Amino acid sequence: MKNFLFALAVCLLPLQLLAQFNLSGRVTDVATGNALPGASVVLENTSTGTTTGPDGAFTFNNLPAGNYSLKVTFLGFDQKKATINLQQNEFVTLAMQVKSFQAGEVIVQATRADEKTGTTYTNVSREAIEERNFGQDMPYLLEQTPAVVVNSDAGAGVGYTGIRIRGSDITRINVTVNGIPINDSESHGTFFVNMPDFASSVEDIQVQRGVGTSTNGAGAFGASINIQTQQTQPEPYAETSHSYGSFDTWKNNLRFGTGLINGKFAFDGRLSRIKSDGYIDRAFSDLKSFYFSGGYYGDKSMLKFVTFSGKEKTYQAWDGVPEDKLETDRTYNGIGRYTDENGNERFYENETDNYQQDHYQLHFAQDLMPQLTLSGALHLTRGLGYYEQYKENRKLANYNLSPVTIGDETITRTDLIQQKWLDNYFYGATYALNYSTEDSKLNATLGGAWNKYDGDHYGEVIWARYASNSEIRHRYYFNNAIKTDFNMFAKVTYQLTEKLGLFGDLQSRTINYKIDGVDDDNRNVTQQADFNFLNPKAGVTYAITDNQSVYASYAVGNREPARTDFTDTPINPLADIAGPAHETLYNLEAGYKLRGNTAGLFGSDDANYSFEASYYYMDYDNQLVPTGQLNDVGSPLRTNIKDSYRTGVELAGVLNLNAIVEVSSTLALSQNKIRNFKEYLYTFDPDYNVEAITVIDHKSTDIAFSPAIVSAHKLEVQPVKGFKAALLYKTVGKQYLDNTSSDDRKLDAYQVTDLRLRYTIKPGFMKELEFALLVNNLLNKKYEANGYTWTELYTGDQNRYDYNYYYPQATRNFLFSVGMKF
Repeated sequence: MKNFLFALAVCLLPLQLLAQFNLSGRVTDVATGNALPGASVVLENTSTGTTTGPDGAFTFNNLPAGNYSLKVTFLGFDQKKATINLQQNEFVTLAMQVKSFQAGEVIVQATRADEKTGTTYTNVSREAIEERNFGQDMPYLLEQTPAVVVNSDAGAGVGYTGIRIRGSDITRINVTVNGIPINDSESHGTFFVNMPDFASSVEDIQVQRGVGTSTNGAGAFGASINIQTQQTQPEPYAETSHSYGSFDTWKNNLRFGTGLINGKFAFDGRLSRIKSDGYIDRAFSDLKSFYFSGGYYGDKSMLKFVTFSGKEKTYQAWDGVPEDKLETDRTYNGIGRYTDENGNERFYENETDNYQQDHYQLHFAQDLMPQLTLSGALHLTRGLGYYEQYKENRKLANYNLSPVTIGDETITRTDLIQQKWLDNYFYGATYALNYSTEDSKLNATLGGAWNKYDGDHYGEVIWARYASNSEIRHRYYFNNAIKTDFNMFAKVTYQLTEKLGLFGDLQSRTINYKIDGVDDDNRNVTQQADFNFLNPKAGVTYAITDNQSVYASYAVGNREPARTDFTDTPINPLADIAGPAHETLYNLEAGYKLRGNTAGLFGSDDANYSFEASYYYMDYDNQLVPTGQLNDVGSPLRTNIKDSYRTGVELAGVLNLNAIVEVSSTLALSQNKIRNFKEYLYTFDPDYNVEAITVIDHKSTDIAFSPAIVSAHKLEVQPVKGFKAALLYKTVGKQYLDNTSSDDRKLDAYQVTDLRLRYTIKPGFMKELEFALLVNNLLNKKYEANGYTWTELYTGDQNRYDYNYYYPQATRNFLFSVGMKF
């Protein structure tokens, strides 16, 4: 029997040695449990290595049985090693400890959510950003995240672009870069056109939906977008990428970095240029930008300087296309139109927007003791620019000019060219004191910011057919705005048991806003407003198993009106609220998360998967909603609605099979309603004066620009090493242009398919060479992603006149890129 067993073992041993298995796992932060994408995972004493994906996962396929030593490294974390005796398919979780010296995570730690905060969020990794980054604006790189709808004035994603999350536009989405507010203090908007190719210098992005956790800047009423700039790489590098595509679109950039010098210093930089003619007539963009950072990384301290700048020149396209031209001339752009002396239609060639925005940030962090860290930042944003317009037959009096007398004729109107200027400074300081117990059961942050905005608004006449008594660059209006914003917040997470965690967050915010001067229509807009807000939040998390968890949170948010709510919206004597009031949001979030790795799933040797489901209820008091009309620069006019709500379900799932096939989907189903909405219609006399106001009561209507269904799907395959092909499918349900739920004023539902191809090789003379192709709107669909409307009645006319304008998006178009890494 002994001889038989020995002979059997000898026979089976070669089979065991020939057997091949998969070694996979996930790398996380031991303190937060969050995934660490981009970590380096190496099998020591071999030439085999990889990096973790967006969910922190990694895989080594077809390894012979035996003992292996895994080494994991990630900037800012202590090196992690593990020994694995591989006799079957194995999955390991490797939790890494933050190093004592300060890494980039410290910069955004105070304003980000994690798995212990009980709120709804999505992390977008650097890898996911790079896959989509062909030169289109930042909103287009976030299009696959749940409940996101994007649009472009020029139609192709370059120039002025917009984003809505859960139906809320950018003025209701808090945006920060390294914890510094980016939203304009007055308009609350974020103009990504002023940050061209900024995505090439981004490490990762967190999108929190709903109120989210406390942050700096205007309150989040739809979502917050928390951006972290690139982390220092340990080794020197140089990269360049170049894209070309439809509408003569170009993107060129150069990125470089020194790596860590003597383990203490590092410098990184980028230069970029993007230009495009746009899909819409004359809607060109000429964009330039740079990024630079330099830092000192000590054992217990960090000092890092970050600066980035964007300069844009775009031909205005914010008027959209009239409804009656959609079928005959979808690319029509009426801005800059005038009639020459022979009666011919002309377009002014310099009807452009010109603006430069420079950002300066100085970040510091210090370990005060092993569990206590102090971090903060000083910042300055400088903005200067104008938009230029040709105006026909304008009253001289509106420009503070006297009538012109020529012979017996008195001239009171003239053609002219005007420039409207913004000249502003935004500066301040942020701070955060973070405490964490050694076992990470308790994490507490005391943080906040003091910020000040000082901005001039003025207009100049640079040319007039009849100049009257004007001087060179005649200034016809001027007003100044000063806004101070101070907030403090305290956040605490406490792990009550191994499975149950609690979260609390309380923010106090004080705003003082002053406007002094005259607006462009000669109205005195001098006014002052003060606001004091208290924003509490609380949440709970529960780990059902190692790979399943549930959460719930309740938050209250308050936010002040934007500048146009004060200056552009006429006070309606019949409205329930006189003038703009601040808004309050009561937000309930609840969700379920599942993630793991299962060998044999769907016949695969190795499958990584994740699934998330969330429910939300957002109850608004005095929500400011768009009326459907725009002001003279294309910003929506809004009005307070006493009682409204948004509620819905969001689903998101990812399945990765052997890193060969990846399927991901998001689906957002929602109701967005106004209770007891009153519609106001204005009747005009022959001189266009308001003669009467008609009030129409609606029991319940849909909030404008809030589709009930939004989904995004991706199927990506990697048939051979280095080549990936992805099919992207986006659906957006019907949207209304105003708050009346009328099909006469709506955006039709649309579905868009994109194709993305990437092929990467590693030739001997460089680290990496990549060729990529993005085909947008592969099936050549005609659709509109944004629009606006207004309605008028006229004395003696019983008809209602609706004026609908739309922003058509480009039909089939492409972008091809070449990337090189050295």
